[in-house]
Amino acid sequence: MEITREQLQSCIGNNPYLDNWVHALNEILPDYDINTPQRVAAFIAQCAHESGGFKFLTENLNYRAVTLRKLFSKYFPTDALAQEYEKKPEKIANRIYGGRMGNGPEETGDGFRYCGRGLIQLTGKANYQNFADSIETPVEEVSEYLQTFEGAVQSACWFWESNNLNALADAGDIKMMTKKINGGFIGLEDRIKHYEHALHVFGA
Repeated sequence: MEITREQLQSCIGNNPYLDNWVHALNEILPDYDINTPQRVAAFIAQCAHESGGFKFLTENLNYRAVTLRKLFSKYFPTDALAQEYEKKPEKIANRIYGGRMGNGPEETGDGFRYCGRGLIQLTGKANYQNFADSIETPVEEVSEYLQTFEGAVQSACWFWESNNLNALADAGDIKMMTKKINGGFIGLEDRIKHYEHALHVFGA
């Protein structure tokens, strides 16, 4: 199925790069069998939530100290430590993502190098490496590719396929889909709103 400019605009609102996104989606979605109204609606709804309407392709880690203490108390057990990292996205990423998800320790800089990027934010060197292998590209080149229209779409499609999300889309299970993408149910209400609207737009 072909996504039209009007359909995408209805789902994500005013976006200065609508034509680029339509082209990338129509080019790449069929390769991952995201090819029915239900699957396309689910994919676009989840991506719209994750990327703020296809606008943000890099994770925003510009946190204040109070937020660091609230969201990442494990990594910022004291106010003094949180103050030290406040509003320093690169330092924050290296601390909260260092030593896990395939990343080296904080001092290697892997946390920021492999922070969330793409429409469904791919995070961690292990995920970057697996995605890089799937498209036969050196992992060092993936960060930049994830911030292009094609790379942002393709990485989201790869994640979708790797987590068997087409089956959940076929079943209309938005809740389990959200859990696989988010690890929990953050933003579930907004995702459902996007999803129901997209189902209507694509005639599912």
